[in-house]
Amino acid sequence: MKRFEFFDVTADAGYWAYGRTPEEVFENAALAMFEIMTDTSLVKAEESRRVEIKSEDMVSLLYDWLDELLFIHDTEFILFSKFKVKITEDDDGLWLNGTASGEVIKDHHERRDEVKAVTLHMMDILEEDGLLKARVILDL
Repeated sequence: MKRFEFFDVTADAGYWAYGRTPEEVFENAALAMFEIMTDTSLVKAEESRRVEIKSEDMVSLLYDWLDELLFIHDTEFILFSKFKVKITEDDDGLWLNGTASGEVIKDHHERRDEVKAVTLHMMDILEEDGLLKARVILDL
């Protein structure tokens, strides 16, 4: 099973992230976002950041997850390459507890596109042939 694939979007970057579970889709969506920025295979998991988010629905939760990772990247100059997500639901909504691991940006990291923002434009999570897939468009 492929983890993600990119599609063409004018002036932006778009991708589908795949998984057998919502957690796997969220992890692969984060990996794809950082793959736009650099070659994630060269990013060591030296530091970790915990992320806790509450949202009203799955699409909002995905948006908030990616947006928080981008905020950490922009403020702490960290590239992430490994992600672990746990999603639970209660009467108040959906909760995401996640960990992103990576390292501070170094000279050996390839510089690709700068992601300015996560967008809600066309963001969706669908089930197809027993797999889940999330559509994400990022502003570059």
